[in-house]
Amino acid sequence: MARNTPARRPVTATTAKPRKAREIPLALATLSSAPAAAEGPSIEAAIGAQVRALRKRQDMTVAELAGQAGLSAGMLSKVENGAISPSLATLQSLAGALNVALTSFFADFEQQHDATHVRAGEGLTIERRGSKAGHRYQFLGHALPGALACEPYLITLTKGAEAFSGFRHEGIEFIHLLEGEVDYRHGGTLYRLRPGDSLFFDARSAHGPEVLRRLPLKFLSVIVFQREG
Repeated sequence: MARNTPARRPVTATTAKPRKAREIPLALATLSSAPAAAEGPSIEAAIGAQVRALRKRQDMTVAELAGQAGLSAGMLSKVENGAISPSLATLQSLAGALNVALTSFFADFEQQHDATHVRAGEGLTIERRGSKAGHRYQFLGHALPGALACEPYLITLTKGAEAFSGFRHEGIEFIHLLEGEVDYRHGGTLYRLRPGDSLFFDARSAHGPEVLRRLPLKFLSVIVFQREG
């Protein structure tokens, strides 16, 4: 006699419920530890801060710049403090007195100009302390206004350039060697740098290329410091 056995339930395929993608907090969206950006300044404040930064960079007083631009010192102070919206004629006069492009005044206003694009070979050649030793400095970006200043340079030393390791200034500096070979001093230590090597240091200690082992020497230098006032 056959035994009755309970019928087996048919096996049905099941689809695993997809896991919800883990959301990455906005603060961790990049590898940078920098805090989230604050809302930008007004256009008047941005222009004023840039005028002040450019004036100080050229070691000019308010009275000197005002005189060269044909403005009163009081008017220039109002412009620098963002208290007024300067006319186009006023900005053109200031640009001429500072020997900069009119667009330089909008460098820190996010909606107008928030980046500087410098094509190869078009960096502005400027004079610095090392220029007398044959060090060629090309400025690779506008000096944006604000409490923190950042100055990027492409520095080139060719035949006839002199070694100089006595630079001292406020802030921190990062250099990245692109070409050549050098013994670079920082404080009491010499660092042998070859293409691809970097050095990041406190710029208040004496520093600079001390032994020029292979020329031409070319490296990027980024200086960051706190502005006065």
